[in-house]
Amino acid sequence: MIENISKIVEEIFPNGAKLHEPIFQSNAWKYVKECLDTRWVSSAGSYVSKFENKLADFTGISHVIAVVNGTSALHLVLKFSDIQPGDEVLMPAFTFVATANAVTYCGAIPHFVDSDMDTLGVDPRKLSSWLSEIADIRKGVCINKRTQRPIKALIAVHVFGHPVDLDSLRDICDQFHIKLIEDAAGALGSIYKSNHVGHAGLATIISFNGNKIITTGGGGAVLTNNEKLAMKIRHVSNTGKVAHEHPYYYDTIGYNYRMPNVNAALGYAQLENISETLKLKRNLAQKYKESFMHIKGITFVSEPLHAHSNYWLNAIKISLDFPNEKEKIIEHFQSTPWQVQHVWKLLPELPMYQGLFTMDLSQAKALCNQLITLPSSLS
Repeated sequence: MIENISKIVEEIFPNGAKLHEPIFQSNAWKYVKECLDTRWVSSAGSYVSKFENKLADFTGISHVIAVVNGTSALHLVLKFSDIQPGDEVLMPAFTFVATANAVTYCGAIPHFVDSDMDTLGVDPRKLSSWLSEIADIRKGVCINKRTQRPIKALIAVHVFGHPVDLDSLRDICDQFHIKLIEDAAGALGSIYKSNHVGHAGLATIISFNGNKIITTGGGGAVLTNNEKLAMKIRHVSNTGKVAHEHPYYYDTIGYNYRMPNVNAALGYAQLENISETLKLKRNLAQKYKESFMHIKGITFVSEPLHAHSNYWLNAIKISLDFPNEKEKIIEHFQSTPWQVQHVWKLLPELPMYQGLFTMDLSQAKALCNQLITLPSSLS
């Protein structure tokens, strides 16, 4: 099995490859240089609004607020979606730690749920059954009967860029009076049925970290079709500053989460080439899919039937019939120029999130035991 994986990865990337490296084309240098030449490198400057408008056009989502990273974007969405201290927020146990961290910033409590073996995101069937067992609706609020805490929201994560079953999750949220928030940190360019991800919930967030489909170095964005929510988030992300006769007047406790102009310039340049980038990403995924098709014990993770994925990160599942093979594969690649690595550790296994209320996580545990991420760069 190691030999097969090594051969495939080496054929696709003869000179080695990182997990996901950015590509900077000519306009990136031009636009960043313009920021440097004009000295507009911080929160003022034209590229922030250009970047936001271009993102809105690309995704079809009405309001975009560019911020310093995806975690701050999620923090703002949660805080201004009436998530209060002591509330529970449902989220997959199998996701990046920032999802849970943003919840704790609000004083709320992560409530971990299981994953679907195909989409890698929240399993709607298990979630529906779980909520039917543990939840009551009291005066329009979903209450966890076992903890007596309100369950206020579900964060649906599009893992590795693959869209979850949003229609089913939205139906569950409607049934149980829970807000749906999408964590599309790595899913820019991914389509659920006929829409870009982000249209199903109250809001969604995207990350522009250095390892994402496009990068602003560090950066993120809130996207929402809810005008009232967008106005609140834009205001507080700009430190709560208001127009006033005094230049330093603020009407609320705000956050200095604004994206700098120089970062937005970098992202704007890459958005100009996003269609070509997504095409190349799908071509790479197709090469992997065809290469692994007939290798025993290995399954390439393909997009769900309802989705058109950006294939941000490519991954394979190692059959549980080969229980020791995953560790051997990862150990083998540690001494090579190809970055093949583990997936995330389940969040309730981390020290700060141990002992929290969770449902059965058998499928998420299976995914952690089976999944390996592959080099997904385009360079």
